[in-house]
Parts: sequence; C-alpha cells; structure tokens
Amino acid sequence: MNLLDEIANRARVSRARVGVGVGVAADALNESVLADITSASEFADIVLIGKAEQMHTIDTDLGTVSSENPELELVRQLAGGRIDAAVRGTLSATKTLSHLRDVFGVPALQRLALLATADGVPFFLAPVGIDEGNSRDDKIELICKSVSYIAAKFGIRLRVAVLSGGRFEDVGRSALVDRSLADGDFTCGKLRELGIDAKHYGILIEDAIKDANFIVAPDGITGNLIFRTLTFLGGGNGFGAPVLMEPVFVDTSRVKTNLSNAIMLASALTWTGER
Repeated sequence: MNLLDEIANRARVSRARVGVGVGVAADALNESVLADITSASEFADIVLIGKAEQMHTIDTDLGTVSSENPELELVRQLAGGRIDAAVRGTLSATKTLSHLRDVFGVPALQRLALLATADGVPFFLAPVGIDEGNSRDDKIELICKSVSYIAAKFGIRLRVAVLSGGRFEDVGRSALVDRSLADGDFTCGKLRELGIDAKHYGILIEDAIKDANFIVAPDGITGNLIFRTLTFLGGGNGFGAPVLMEPVFVDTSRVKTNLSNAIMLASALTWTGER
C-alpha cells in the first residue's frame, strides 16, 4: 500500500485527540486555515489551543482551549495526557520548541519531515532544522534515530540517500565541495557499518528520489532550503516534521497553512497496531 494511503488509514482508525496550536497573527486562523483544519476531523478529534482573544472570535464545532501562553499550554496538554498528539500549527517555533525541550527534558530536538514530490511520491527528509545535523556525529545520530522511529511506527525499512555538495567528479574544484563529498562518503560508510541501507548520491537529488525513501541533506540549512523549495515553489506537499520522541509532536511551518496533513500524520503516529 502507498505510504500516504497507509497513514490516512491508520489515522482514521486511531482517531487520536490532537491539539493544534493557533498563533495570534491576523491570518493565523482565517477562514481557509480553519476550513483546512476542520477537514482533518475525519482523522482526529481536534482541539484548538490559542489565546482567549482569538478563541472567542471563531465559530467552530472543534474543541478549544484558551491560554495566555498557548505555546506552553500545547506542550502541557501533551505532557499531561489531555491530548494524544500535538501539532505546532501557527504558534511560534522558538517558544513552542523551547517549552517542548524544557517540559520533556530533551536537550536537543531532532525532526524528520515527511514530504511528497509534485508527482505525489512520498519521502522523508532530514535534517530540516537549520541548527540540526551540522556535524558528522549529529547527522549520523539523527539518521539512526529516524530509521528506528519509522521502523517502529510504520514497519518500513528506510533506504537512505546521502547528499553532498557536488558530483563525484567535481573533486578539486572547491575546498568546500571536497569537504562535503568527503563527509558524504564518511557518513554513508558509517551507516553501512551500522547495517543501514545507505548510498551516497553526491548532489544528484533527482537520482536519489528514484531509489530512496529517506533523503539526507548535507546540513540543516540545505535541508530547510530543499523543504521550502519543494513545498512553496515546486508544487510538492508537506506533512509536517515529527520530533523524534514520545509522545507524538509534529512540527509545522507557519508559512504553510495546510495543517490537515500534519493532523492526519499526528493521529497516524499514535496508532498502536489495533484495527
């Protein structure tokens, strides 16, 4: 079964209680955003969490929670078991992720994005945070955790495509490219030693997507650019970026107002195997 179909099916069965953060920007909960969130009701019981001034102005049958500090409230609801999963939604990334680290005692958060090409081909991408995977050790740890997380959640063996800054024949053109290619070789070699199906593709992401279902960018900045180019300019689709932890927390971009995909993914990730 197609991965996206399987995620949708699991979400419907799980029908988790999913909290969605709502920011205070003027367009954070406009009619189109609210309609999109509401459309995910087939996958989850949705609770909107935001400031009282905003919650009181909306007309919805969805659950609502008002708080003067919605970033903290979303995390507390998750930690307290009042929601089964959380989606950051349009809340501040800096504030929300800081509270997530503090409340759950996680020194560094690691995320794995689920994307689909314009042709509808799903794949995972990491690193996507500009401060993630910026050393060899950090990147290898992120990849290993991602492989284990997806195997546990979906029973999928990820085929890893390691990217770097040039074609293999570009060695010698730039010291920066040489270092990137060497890092790609090193990373790929270490992953294979650990029993992970990995191949180094250089800069050829267009070839990597034909063979692999997990694309590893050279660093967090490059990964973030890949995500933004695909979803904002290239006609692709984003489903959010689960944080590699329990319970389920799916990070989202405030720019992307399609939150129904992230809600569906969050509900699917709570699936326990019972139908």
